[in-house]
Amino acid sequence: MSHIAKIELEIKDLQSLKEACKRLGFEFVSEQKTYKWYGTWVGDSPMPEGISKEQLGQCDHAIRVPGAEYEIGLVKRNAKYLLLWDSWQNGGLEAKIGKDGGLLKQAYAVASIQHMARLKNYRLREIKTDQGIRLTLSV
Repeated sequence: MSHIAKIELEIKDLQSLKEACKRLGFEFVSEQKTYKWYGTWVGDSPMPEGISKEQLGQCDHAIRVPGAEYEIGLVKRNAKYLLLWDSWQNGGLEAKIGKDGGLLKQAYAVASIQHMARLKNYRLREIKTDQGIRLTLSV
């Protein structure tokens, strides 16, 4: 069954997303125009907002996740990207990216903060904790 979902994350900086993918061992594939999913919309869950049935599986870039059969599609909307993925368990993505894409969200947030810290010449310290990652910025 297909359950296309949108990862609730606004991607404004592709370089930070590429760094997040690298950090997680994922492959960012520039200019890939389709992403792997179940392939047929079965209508048992809501469509992602702003996406039509005919647009499912189409993207501007994609993310390949080792050990998962399905991929994440990046769809450009104005100045940002939507992340679409098929959350069907057998596709293997949720086990790798976390519930609702939590691991990918966290890695993107860390990469974005690192990027901004470099631009402003801040020092950044990263500490891994049981709850995730703690970042400390200093001037």
